Amino acid sequence: MTDFSTIYKLSLVALWCFIHACSSSCPLLECWFVQEKVGRGGGLAGATTQEKTLLHIRKDERDDGAASSRAPSDINPDRIYVITDPAETLCHRSFNPPRGSIKKPQCEVNPFQPQPSSLAWVRSLTENAFSPVYLQADWFSASFHGVDDERGVATITRAPSGTKEHSVILSLSSTTMTAQARLGQPVTLDCSFWADPLSPLSETGFAVEWRYQFRGDGRLVLAYDGKTERLADTLEDGATLDFEALHERGNASLILQETKVQHSGTYICSVFLPYLLAQVAMELEVVEPPSLSIHPSPLPLAVPGQVLNIQCEASGFVPLPVDLSWEFRGADGKSRSLGSGSMSGHRQAWDGTYSQSTRLQLDTSKLDLGRGGEISCVAVHRGGTRRASVTLSVIGFSSPSIEDSMAMVGVALVLYGLIKFASWTFTSSGSDEAAKPNKDK
Repeated sequence: MTDFSTIYKLSLVALWCFIHACSSSCPLLECWFVQEKVGRGGGLAGATTQEKTLLHIRKDERDDGAASSRAPSDINPDRIYVITDPAETLCHRSFNPPRGSIKKPQCEVNPFQPQPSSLAWVRSLTENAFSPVYLQADWFSASFHGVDDERGVATITRAPSGTKEHSVILSLSSTTMTAQARLGQPVTLDCSFWADPLSPLSETGFAVEWRYQFRGDGRLVLAYDGKTERLADTLEDGATLDFEALHERGNASLILQETKVQHSGTYICSVFLPYLLAQVAMELEVVEPPSLSIHPSPLPLAVPGQVLNIQCEASGFVPLPVDLSWEFRGADGKSRSLGSGSMSGHRQAWDGTYSQSTRLQLDTSKLDLGRGGEISCVAVHRGGTRRASVTLSVIGFSSPSIEDSMAMVGVALVLYGLIKFASWTFTSSGSDEAAKPNKDK
């Protein structure tokens, strides 16, 4: 029994190790190596060149599995690199899809030149104006997008000059590459960084910057000098960081306390180390479904042949467009479309939201509306489908229904009973009065 228990425990341990190894295996990534050509005359930049490159990702330098892997024939051996990622940021499952999967992660590698930054909130990181010998190496910056754009990563890697074995010095990741938020609700744009603790560049400190861009316009949202623990002056209200999580875990996520229409756009999270910069861009879309109102409400009583004008107003929605239509549900429970009516143009309110209306001319002589039913205005929007309804009552309908006929028969029987009762009462009363004089005689 003891031997069986030992074998059972060993089997569980082996199974756990196998699952852990499979779930945390690092990928072999095919990327594009992009660099600029030197332009002709004056040193102007010319067109860029791109080559296929292969990145063997590993967790530590002891993993030599990359050496045994065969490279595709269409990749230049000079463009095959080994990337050591101790933080395992690139070992996430979104960068390592199942074998045979059609969807692949996307990545691009560029040569990188370390240099000091002139930004006020970064300048303190290189204030001694001393360029360490450590910078004399081969540096790459790379951006990675996981399958289905689930995760984005930016890395700065370093390799001793003339070698192809790079180590991640700074990595930046986000799980909100595309985010949606409702108006007035708080939203968090994820951004976390990791710096190699063995690198001399991580000893001085860091800086974080968030910028906003939309249709060519941009602004500084937030900037923080982690070395001096100071925030830069900005005009953005309601934007903050979790400073405790930032210093303890590298969580540089931006918190917008109240989402507004003007928050829709591209947000760029930048993390600075001395001479190094990594950036991740993400999209935020503010989505708010419309509020519907029908006028007039309630509807007046209608008679056959009458034309009713009904208007539906969709307001407070963002973004465009919205699809408005009308529906009618009769007393039998069946629904049918009444079309979209006459649509107005959209109007923008002071807060950036939109409104739009549709008008329906309801001709009771042309539509078989029976005794009435329910008129509904339906709005289909990216934020969801909304519906508003009013009751329509048609009086003087020419052909009564079975229920109407039964009701009229019931009323007739009641009236007949009342007439008979009154007649019987009157007859009985007259007979009694005629009998009294006879008795007196």
